[in-house]
Amino acid sequence: MFSRIYTSVSRLLSSSSSSQSPARAMAVKDLVESAIQDNKVTVFSKSYCPYCKSAKSLLRTNFPGVSVKVFELDELDEGSDIQSYLAEKTGQRTVPNIFINKQHIGGNDAVQALHKKAGLAPLVNA
Repeated sequence: MFSRIYTSVSRLLSSSSSSQSPARAMAVKDLVESAIQDNKVTVFSKSYCPYCKSAKSLLRTNFPGVSVKVFELDELDEGSDIQSYLAEKTGQRTVPNIFINKQHIGGNDAVQALHKKAGLAPLVNA
């Protein structure tokens, strides 16, 4: 189901102008909200970001059986719009922007701190 939504959103976004139309804004919102709802762990990332790499490594190494859905915003045409929507939704403009079980966790510092306090496993395994 998620791949169908993503494909539809991608088509809509690629056919839109570079300015964010109401339809484009709604498509981005739907993409982000579906990703958060449909995945246990969702990471909005940039492929070159060392903080993103650290957070993704922590999640994949410590929770190998858990699917981590990653969106590399620098590799998506709508990446800038997604990042803007996330800033509006969470108050956080930076990446990584991490959600676990539909809950906004924050960035790398937050996920690392949770892990050190043994608070990450209960969230991921809930």
